[in-house]
Amino acid sequence: MTEKPNIAFTAPHFAASQVGLNILEKGGTAIEAMVAAAASIAVEYPHMNGLGGDGFWLISEPGKAPIGIDASGIAAKGATPEFYAGLDAIPSRGGKAALTMAGAVAGWNEALKISHEWQDGLKLSTLLDTAISQANWGIEVTQSLTDASNKTFDDLAGDENFAQFLIKGKALKKGKILKLTALSKTLSHLAEKGLDDFYKGELAEKLAADLAAAGSPIRLEDFHEYEAKRVTPLSVDTSKGKIFNLPAPTQGVASLIILALYDKVQHLGSSDADMVHLLIECTKQAFIARNANVTDPSRTPVDLQSLLSDDVLDDMAKNISLDTAQPWPHVAKPGDTIWMGCCDSEGRMVSYIQSLYWEFGSGVVSPQTGIVWNNRGTSFSLDPASNQYLAPGLKPFHTLNPAFAELSDGRRMSYGTMGGEGQPQTQAAVFARHVYHKQPIAKAIWLGRWLLGRTWGDESHNLKAERDLVEYVGESLVARGHDMVTVDPCNELMGHAGAIIRETSGEVSGASDPRSDGKAYLGHR
Repeated sequence: MTEKPNIAFTAPHFAASQVGLNILEKGGTAIEAMVAAAASIAVEYPHMNGLGGDGFWLISEPGKAPIGIDASGIAAKGATPEFYAGLDAIPSRGGKAALTMAGAVAGWNEALKISHEWQDGLKLSTLLDTAISQANWGIEVTQSLTDASNKTFDDLAGDENFAQFLIKGKALKKGKILKLTALSKTLSHLAEKGLDDFYKGELAEKLAADLAAAGSPIRLEDFHEYEAKRVTPLSVDTSKGKIFNLPAPTQGVASLIILALYDKVQHLGSSDADMVHLLIECTKQAFIARNANVTDPSRTPVDLQSLLSDDVLDDMAKNISLDTAQPWPHVAKPGDTIWMGCCDSEGRMVSYIQSLYWEFGSGVVSPQTGIVWNNRGTSFSLDPASNQYLAPGLKPFHTLNPAFAELSDGRRMSYGTMGGEGQPQTQAAVFARHVYHKQPIAKAIWLGRWLLGRTWGDESHNLKAERDLVEYVGESLVARGHDMVTVDPCNELMGHAGAIIRETSGEVSGASDPRSDGKAYLGHR
């Protein structure tokens, strides 16, 4: 008789899922598996994420309150409004776009400290070996990477340091092999010297020199002073259980507001169209609250947990009508990201997000290390009246937000997606379909989805819906006043969702998004 699976890993690229499951099968913790997969997917999906980006962790040990890790970067000491004098906005590409520290590697390090409190750790070289080999021997170019290469070619191909992401000076083509030998050497160096070297050692010196040469305000002092921080997650209680997400500077509060509001209004609906409409209207309320309140943690005008109180949620719910769509738009935020989830044999679960922000981030590639730097700092404003006004040492707004839920029936669920503005919406769609409407998790993920607002630099703020969804709810949504456009089904625009669910028995299940190159792997240990 085959034993039921009790370990699982899901990622938007199957190779990273394999790496994570392999560590779990060796007896590694969920955190160790995630670090190994994070290194792997930095190689396999270099347009989405990397060592030069940010990370956010939600870590759950059975019977204990989840722990968050904020591994997002702060603005460099030299990233002052004066540095951008004469500009109306921070550039989205180039050295001036590379203004915040990369936190991902510090997050790996901080998470491993928690892992080592659980049990003796695997060697760092064991965690990074596969990623090193993948970068050295080459990765097969995916459609997602091809699309990103074509989209950014005109902006980035002229920089000689970006040549490692081209083949003979041309945009990447699906199926070709891309070798990232400089990144392979960097990962080998970290495996030997330790992750702290990224901020305190030889690697920090190389990165600081390369960034300065590219015109970035980041200097070696910024590396030396950076630390990832453990944070207390935000949470909200609903009729279906307790849901967790991360505090500022992430939009985690928006993800929680959507589901908390849906919990209050879902009884009004009786059809698929009602579900979609109500979730969209909940999203509007959540985004209004988010835009007014989410900024650097030191600047939030209210305690974000207070936005999840019953009184505040009840007031928001009064603005939601089953029959009429609220006028839109409000300001939207783009973004490019990966989300991964896992569960180890002890029931410890991780929900993790890693990102460069836009495709290939700032486009600045460190020639000595092969690392691409993020452009998350472009979320800062140069308007002194804005709650996102640039100042050294502060964090910009983040679309990133990994999710986790402890359901009333005893199940625990790690879930999330990439997709910028779409992240809270996709999380809500997957959660609502599975938890409220009893769809199997794989079906909840592959069913047609929607996106309110813009993503990845798109300027339109309307409601985009996949054709397979439009075919059965489109007419009803338009009748309620939604400004809707139809996009192709199974569209990457809608994000790369995934989920891992652990039953009270210890059995696990998981799913990955057909919109990605991912896979959910289950196993037993």
